[in-house]
Amino acid sequence: MDSTDTRLLTEIQRRADITAQELGEILNLSPSQVARRRSRLEAEGVIAGYRARLDPGSLGLTVQAFVQVQMVAHNADNAANFVRLVVTLPEVVGCWTLTGEADYLLRVWVTDLPALNTLIHHRLLAHPAVARVQSQIVMDQPKADSGLPV
Repeated sequence: MDSTDTRLLTEIQRRADITAQELGEILNLSPSQVARRRSRLEAEGVIAGYRARLDPGSLGLTVQAFVQVQMVAHNADNAANFVRLVVTLPEVVGCWTLTGEADYLLRVWVTDLPALNTLIHHRLLAHPAVARVQSQIVMDQPKADSGLPV
């Protein structure tokens, strides 16, 4: 990967729908050269996919929260059962395993505080593998989700 690939990746992260023509103008390459580079980076798995960023407010999602989950016991069955639950919850848009006190960190989007309450009390805490849940409601996001540093 060279500096042109890095610049290409930076632009694609900024705007996934950018055309080969537009990328070529930015990178001083022909559209066909840009298309070949992009195809190679896709084939190598450097570009893992493309997504549209949606506006949560336009979809009625007004509450974003981070939810820390602590497990009752640390074993493979509990972990697998909990992950099976998490993947079925559309409100959970991100899930990470952690070191430290919490075992999982969930990023969630819900319509309102009662919906967050329902998610926590009736879905997460109701799961037999879950011992404790702690949530932090996002007040503002001064820096939007951005691409990787390339």
